Amino acid sequence: MPAAIRTNLLSWTALVPVIGVILLALTWGRYHLGAAVVVIVAAALAGSVLAAVHHAEVVAHRVGEPFGSLVLAVAVTVIEVALIVTLMVSGGPESSSLARDTVFAAVMITVNGIIGLSLLVGALRYGTTVFNPEGSGAALATVATLATVCLVLPTFTTSQPGPEFSSSQLVFAALASLALYGMFVFTQTVRHRDFFLPVDIDDGVVHEHEHASPPSGRRALLSLGLLMVALVAVVGLAKIASPAIESGVKAVGFPPSFVGVVIALLVLLPESIAAARAALRRRIQISLNLGYGSAMASIGLTIPAIAVASIWLDGPLLLGLGPTQMVLLALTVVVSVLTVVPGRATRLQGGVHLVLMAAFLFLAVNP
Repeated sequence: MPAAIRTNLLSWTALVPVIGVILLALTWGRYHLGAAVVVIVAAALAGSVLAAVHHAEVVAHRVGEPFGSLVLAVAVTVIEVALIVTLMVSGGPESSSLARDTVFAAVMITVNGIIGLSLLVGALRYGTTVFNPEGSGAALATVATLATVCLVLPTFTTSQPGPEFSSSQLVFAALASLALYGMFVFTQTVRHRDFFLPVDIDDGVVHEHEHASPPSGRRALLSLGLLMVALVAVVGLAKIASPAIESGVKAVGFPPSFVGVVIALLVLLPESIAAARAALRRRIQISLNLGYGSAMASIGLTIPAIAVASIWLDGPLLLGLGPTQMVLLALTVVVSVLTVVPGRATRLQGGVHLVLMAAFLFLAVNP
């Protein structure tokens, strides 16, 4: 084994995800963990998040944009879908709204939290952030369409009582989601890839990371494997920590639905860190690719998976949003359009998105 590969295997970014998975195996299925174990799980969870960001950046550097952003967005979402299905199977009828709450939380966290943080960080450092409005606008339009079809329409359909689809409507929503997501990925990676590449700014600034040699194919494959391990550790340890989170949420008087928000925040933390770091390097387009791509994948992959899982799940599948959630979603879409269309943004736009994120979190605590 080459020395460079041995060094990589012995680095903390390789060891922490493996330790996280081992800890996950040792604690899986245990519902009563001591305070010391919870602290260890939390430490392993944080370390796995940081390791996932590192390996995602290595893969992204090797394959180039926009494929690198797509790797992290899809990887996180696939594991997120598995977590949702697992919780719905074990939760029974009481988890009928879990998919809706989780997907909506993911959309608000990505479109307002990740995007807002990236715009603010980039603007604070460089004054103005510049990105490609064609690619970002296409991504936002896809996110808005997916969210409306899958999360808003169930509230108004009449074939089924309550905010849920009938069987045929759910099949249509699932197929439409897959079709839209597939079309977007084709557009992003093949047909109009240049729309999703970072905008070059001729200001005399030399960004060393843009000229660094890409990692070898072997190192990239190693990082890809470790990225999968780290993401499994992140989602699994988040599930292990969920009973402690539930107890904490209940102790402070928050509604039970807020647990889903906390889990979504943990699962999306790798993308949040990666997006902020890209913004600090004046590659705001990568941040937007991560934010909108994650929102799109959360809906476009979760709804079809839940539609298939609903065949054996007990109880109704509530997908329709409530009035407050729809107002937040509509305002988010309007503000996002105004942010994306000019192709440049200041700290004001970042602040507006973060205020919307804060409003979502506050209303999740105090509905």
